[in-house]
Amino acid sequence: MNDDVRNEGMWGEIDRNRDYMKCPDFSVIMPNTDQEKKLPQPPLAKDGKGEIIRLQDDFEGVIINGSYTDLLDIRRSERVYDRKTPLSQSQLAFLLWSIQGVQSIRGANYAALRPAPSGGARHPFEAYFIARDVEGLGKGIYHYLPLEHVGEKHVAIEFIGELPDREKRVTEMLAGQKWAALAPVVVFLSCIAYRAEWRYSSMAHRVVLIDLGHVGQNLMLSASAMGLGSCCMAAYDQGACDKVLGLDGYEEYTVYACAVGKTRHK
Repeated sequence: MNDDVRNEGMWGEIDRNRDYMKCPDFSVIMPNTDQEKKLPQPPLAKDGKGEIIRLQDDFEGVIINGSYTDLLDIRRSERVYDRKTPLSQSQLAFLLWSIQGVQSIRGANYAALRPAPSGGARHPFEAYFIARDVEGLGKGIYHYLPLEHVGEKHVAIEFIGELPDREKRVTEMLAGQKWAALAPVVVFLSCIAYRAEWRYSSMAHRVVLIDLGHVGQNLMLSASAMGLGSCCMAAYDQGACDKVLGLDGYEEYTVYACAVGKTRHK
């Protein structure tokens, strides 16, 4: 294709995005980061502000597919859920812990080690979920608090608020995907970009995209391990998601969504 044509319109945008995916010279970028400038490190996770709820977390009791080979074989995107079967609190707890749980802290709160890997152990994500049907848990919006029990498989969440017209609002958040609003739980990941920018400056966002894939795979394999279905979504309404989750859209913003529930096989 003629270079002049490629540099215009959609093809020009595609070329810029392809270049963005390529690995930069980190030796040039790293000396200019806020970490190298000795600026204060951002917190490892957000503190809870609302009502804190401790979930039942018998992790051993929720795993029904323990073979790693089987997990890779059975993992599929599932979009039809059994509306009569709620998630148990233990299932929800394991799901949240497997994507953002904190196993240990290194240094003076320098890094958190978690089940999912992250560039520089920055872990720039926060986990939220909208519950439709979880045993012993009211419908509404919740936020996972991974620092409440470091090193233990205890799970704490905070209640953010109710969501009137939940099915309609979730459908709007997920760009018209009505099937997702019928799932017992929809998990949303937000990004607090400065956690990664502090270490990686302008290249942080490329690293964050790689990290996001790690978290998404953990989420889906964990769902499969519990005999649940899941479907991760790239199609969502940015403004609607940020508004419902109470995010400012700049310092923290939605980057991922995944519906989880018991599947209803035909």
